[in-house]
Amino acid sequence: MAQQASQKNAKKIVVANWKMHGNLKQNEVMLTDFIATLSGLKHTQVVVCAPYPYLAQLQILLQHTPIAWGAQNVAKNEEGPFTGEVSAAMLRDFGCAYVIIGHSERSTAYCESDENIAQKFMVAKKHGLTPILCVGETLIEREAGVMEMVVGKQLDTIINMYGAEVFADSVISYEPIWAIGTGLAATPAQAQAMHKFIRGKISSLNAGAADRLKILYGGSVNPQNAVQLFVVPNIDGGLIGKCSLNAQAFEEICLAADESAQ
Repeated sequence: MAQQASQKNAKKIVVANWKMHGNLKQNEVMLTDFIATLSGLKHTQVVVCAPYPYLAQLQILLQHTPIAWGAQNVAKNEEGPFTGEVSAAMLRDFGCAYVIIGHSERSTAYCESDENIAQKFMVAKKHGLTPILCVGETLIEREAGVMEMVVGKQLDTIINMYGAEVFADSVISYEPIWAIGTGLAATPAQAQAMHKFIRGKISSLNAGAADRLKILYGGSVNPQNAVQLFVVPNIDGGLIGKCSLNAQAFEEICLAADESAQ
């Protein structure tokens, strides 16, 4: 079932996560380059997730292109006295289609619980945003051989609160914490094993949701390893950090995804 689901879900997604980088001038140059190079892709949805202040710029520059855009976080509450928070409805006002949920850089620095991440996941779904849920294990957890238990627990929180069906038309990004920003990516075999585990877990509870779920790999993806990773069953694309800040590198990754989906 897991491999069949991947074949049904052939179109790839490649997401640029700019993190806390960018300025108006630099963004315009980058996005103009993306539009010129990536608008013709037939088998890959390109998404740019930028810091909140630049969402209006993304909306202006990308609204008449095939490239989608989104945010890097969202509040778990829909509105109220939550100074500094940004709601899902606000993201929709700026045309966002996607939002990254539970990235380890945030969950570690701001002590987000699995329950808070689950709430953000559902508020995004409620407002028509596609959540990109980040899951992954530390190096210690991988060396101890408990990586599937760790990732499974992260998924179980959402499953127990809302049911496995919420993963239909959603995105999960497997991001081993030990690979993020280190230059040390998971091997294709390691990534394949975890992606198969994730899809299999969802499929055992709701096969239809598993068929409509995209599972991305993130963690030191570059133009070289992208070619190997994107041909692996159940890897439906990538969440790209560092290389998304280099137009040429990001475009090569997107082109590799498009080639692998044909």
